[in-house]
Amino acid sequence: MARRDRWTADNIPDLTGRVALVTGANSGIGFEAAKELVRKGAETVLACRSPERGQAALDTLKAEIPEARTELMALNLASLASVERFAAASNERYPRLDVLANNAGIMAVPWAQTEDGFELQNGTNHLGHFALTGRLLDLLLSTPGARVVSVSSVGHRQGKIDLDNLLYENGGFGPWKAYFRSKLLNLLFAYELQRRFEAAGAGASSLAAHPGFASTNMGTAAVRPRGLGWAFTLFIGKVEQSAAMGALPTLRAATDPTARGGQYYGPSGFYEARGYPVVVTSNPISYDEEAARRAWEVSEELTGVRFTGLEA
Repeated sequence: MARRDRWTADNIPDLTGRVALVTGANSGIGFEAAKELVRKGAETVLACRSPERGQAALDTLKAEIPEARTELMALNLASLASVERFAAASNERYPRLDVLANNAGIMAVPWAQTEDGFELQNGTNHLGHFALTGRLLDLLLSTPGARVVSVSSVGHRQGKIDLDNLLYENGGFGPWKAYFRSKLLNLLFAYELQRRFEAAGAGASSLAAHPGFASTNMGTAAVRPRGLGWAFTLFIGKVEQSAAMGALPTLRAATDPTARGGQYYGPSGFYEARGYPVVVTSNPISYDEEAARRAWEVSEELTGVRFTGLEA
């Protein structure tokens, strides 16, 4: 782990002239990350599923930062058609994309499927962002120093990958199991994307981040041990941090000039629950290149999206 420095939003450099896109920016760490990017001068897209919640976030942001250069765009990651429409509009509207923060997610929901028939959590948290990144690839590759930041969770450590049953077609679904798997897939994707950037000689970078135990709409339950009841509730009360602090790992990965592709940022404190953002490590399977390659191929097959700009 890197030294425990105290990197904050004040360390973000001037972003005037840059374009950033944050998925799930209507609340929680997504909103806090978007706000700081706007505050530092970036033209920032709030990519939100709900028009009403997105508009409320946009109004709040503009009230706090009157000079904000920001826009609300509709994006439903549980629909490949929506992802395609969103990417087409973004590619037409913006000449560059400096930061793509793949932040949106759902957690521990009952069995349901996306519009395309994917298990909902893995379809939204992983496949939706995989397709979005692929469809924005040309814009990223044409932007010097562009960064893709995939937001994972400490819950990824409990994730298991079964590429022959990735979306629980053959049973075995559990709300938490599916969430943990999706967060592990986020990391496999982030690291594999960086390897492919490097192999292609691209100037873009892929990084990852997690918010620790952030107090957000999704809460801190991604790492909730079972059976601890009130004891765990007391523990959470002592270690959870604000959404603004939870956004710092994403912001550091996205903007710190010293950050490098392939790095994973999280809080510096005990169990990476809270604290200032530093480079952390993920579980061993997340670094498995063969697993990442196979997960990438399955994701291409399922979404129909290929990263042709990175192919030889």
